[in-house]
Amino acid sequence: MVLSEPLLFYGVLFPILISVLLPVLDDVLGEKGTAALATLLLLAPTALIAFLLTKAGFSEPVADPVFFYSDSLGSFSMLLDALSAPLAISIGLVTTAIAVYSLPYMRHRFEEFHEEGESPPGWGTYYMLFVMFSVAMLGTVLSTNLVEFYLFLELSLLPSFLLIAFYGYGNRERIALLYLIWTHIGALVFLIGALITGLNAGTFDFYDTVSMQPLIGLGSLVPEGLRMPVTVALTVGLFVKLAIFGVHIWLPYAHAEAPTPVSALLSPNLIGIAAYALVRIVYTLFPLEFASLKPFTLPLALFTIIYGGLMALAQDDFKRLLAYSSISQMGYLLAGVSTLTSAGVAGAMLHYVAHAVGKALLFATAGVLIVQLHGLRSISKMGGLATKMPLTASLALIGFMHITGIPPSLGLWSEVLIVTGIAGTTLGRSSLYFASLLTILLVGIGLSTAYAFLTMKRIFFGEPSEAAGEAKDAGLGLLGPMIVVAAVGVLLFIWPRILIDPLMTALRQLLVLG
Repeated sequence: MVLSEPLLFYGVLFPILISVLLPVLDDVLGEKGTAALATLLLLAPTALIAFLLTKAGFSEPVADPVFFYSDSLGSFSMLLDALSAPLAISIGLVTTAIAVYSLPYMRHRFEEFHEEGESPPGWGTYYMLFVMFSVAMLGTVLSTNLVEFYLFLELSLLPSFLLIAFYGYGNRERIALLYLIWTHIGALVFLIGALITGLNAGTFDFYDTVSMQPLIGLGSLVPEGLRMPVTVALTVGLFVKLAIFGVHIWLPYAHAEAPTPVSALLSPNLIGIAAYALVRIVYTLFPLEFASLKPFTLPLALFTIIYGGLMALAQDDFKRLLAYSSISQMGYLLAGVSTLTSAGVAGAMLHYVAHAVGKALLFATAGVLIVQLHGLRSISKMGGLATKMPLTASLALIGFMHITGIPPSLGLWSEVLIVTGIAGTTLGRSSLYFASLLTILLVGIGLSTAYAFLTMKRIFFGEPSEAAGEAKDAGLGLLGPMIVVAAVGVLLFIWPRILIDPLMTALRQLLVLG
């Protein structure tokens, strides 16, 4: 279904334009008014996406008419279909909830700045950058053109860089610069591959919103000797964004030291977009070349799962543990995508949603602990908090269940699909290959379960720590948005077919065409 007006584009454009006024309106609206307006700016595109999905159904693609055309660049449009819908829903849900969560959390952060004698930019600037960052991620997953995708990807990078630099912890300027350099390099490597592809193909489109079909194999117009190098450039550029082992160095610093509401967007939402782009862009344009990388990408994914799990086990700082956990979880996404089976890729997209819900809850839990325990992040100094913070403990448990695949969590279905996809890659292989792959996968899943529930035990159970003496649950300002995110996660566990069935149908068609 092609819309009569570019509603998806308007849903992305208007919040960005209006957010520019937030620093100006800050004095008039006050902190609560600014937070309310920012939340409405994020709720609007979320509601639009929900309305379009309800009207058309998850299985029918919905596209804007072309809102920009150039003979050299191609057509700019936006697409909401079975592949992009899970990401768009996750981004809308988490960013809107965390915008509400930000109000009480950033009050605490601004108090810390005041005690330290610092004066960062105020509420208007914070929420302007927050809205720009959030909506730019939506624009990225809805894009149908390589240049359009790159522009929104860069737009998501700059506000998130400033949010870390202005409001982060520790040596925040240096860490923000590290984040900027690494992720910008990844974007530039991707851009090189995109430019070579577009200039040779005569268009930068990767989806045709007239025929409502992906432009499968468009990369065949690239000279044969360049096809594999271009595929590798696109893939490696996205690997940096995905924080796969070897190009992951920036993530533990950026995600651990960002202000916690920003960590709750960086980890579950931003980095996983790269896994989506591997399917939507790289596989679509270069199906044969990307398929030939499977012997490298699948082992790398499994190694990333294990490396991230081991490093998470070794952490004492709760936010840093969650950052390494994100590296491990991105390994699951890459593993699913690498199978190039409908089950495996659907599992990866579903795991994006499960991780978005789970990690948003866990970073938000870290924020609650920081606020309630006067900045405490050391796990070894916690313990016995469940009796004093039962609601926080329950929400943290739900978060860990999502990333480890324990019901009632969407992570159960995503991991089943990913494992099914990986099992499909063993057909026709030796029993040794099957046993080796199974062993590595079980070790990775075991590590995820170990760091998750050992951390749960160390923070919330066991002997009460000194910190437990004054601990208590936070108010609804912090816990209310977390409850909403957790409730949606449980609903998706009960009704996963709303996402799985359209995904499987669309992917069977896409993978056969490739």
